Amino acid sequence: MKAKTARQKTRDDTEYRDEQAQAVRPREAATLVIVRQGSEPKVLMGKRAASHAFMPNKFVFPGGRLDVIDQRLSVPSKLCSSVIERLQKETRKNVSDHKLRGLALAAIRETYEETGLIIGRKTTQKLTTINPVWQRYFDHGVEPPLDKIDFIARAVTPTYRNRRFDTRFFMIFDEFIQTDPDDMVKGSGELLDLHWLTLAETQNLDLPTITRWIIDMVDQRLKLNRQAQLQAPATYVRFINGKPLIKTL
Repeated sequence: MKAKTARQKTRDDTEYRDEQAQAVRPREAATLVIVRQGSEPKVLMGKRAASHAFMPNKFVFPGGRLDVIDQRLSVPSKLCSSVIERLQKETRKNVSDHKLRGLALAAIRETYEETGLIIGRKTTQKLTTINPVWQRYFDHGVEPPLDKIDFIARAVTPTYRNRRFDTRFFMIFDEFIQTDPDDMVKGSGELLDLHWLTLAETQNLDLPTITRWIIDMVDQRLKLNRQAQLQAPATYVRFINGKPLIKTL
């Protein structure tokens, strides 16, 4: 996505701004865009409850905060070298690769918690952890397919907001769903009205501006073959004085 296109679409940060909010440091978070293949690709989205302090009633992709366990978890596969290189850009020098890898794992874990879908690859290796959520995931005989997950964007919530997140957006295809992709009754309920939607159908939803940009990025990425997708740049969006500053990673 060209920077000009994003700037044309922005509505400054009026949808984010809370005049009473104090400036706070954003929390690390991760989101997973799952692409369901077919005659017309679809993505999984859900509606945040009205009671949520952050983006109530907005349709978003599954995701959430980075946990300590995501950074310490031992799994067999690694992120593609080009993906980890993109994640390393515009980060502090003391940020470890374990933390960056943990962001991808957080996207998989949060998707599992919010939707009940298991994004993984079958393995005969017995994986264990003291974390109950990840152990339930491992009990399905799967491992996180880190080598097949793509990093497509990063976005930081504007300064004056009651909640702020530094979010990495990852993308993966539905061939790694190890459960029925239409059965999401085991989700946590944090996301309501979970649906598979074509990219065109998403435009009729109440979406945060950044989510609209991400959908545009997904559309452009799907025009590339799988290997080229993993090598393609990511977009980094943050706000300075209410205006988006957009870089390519």
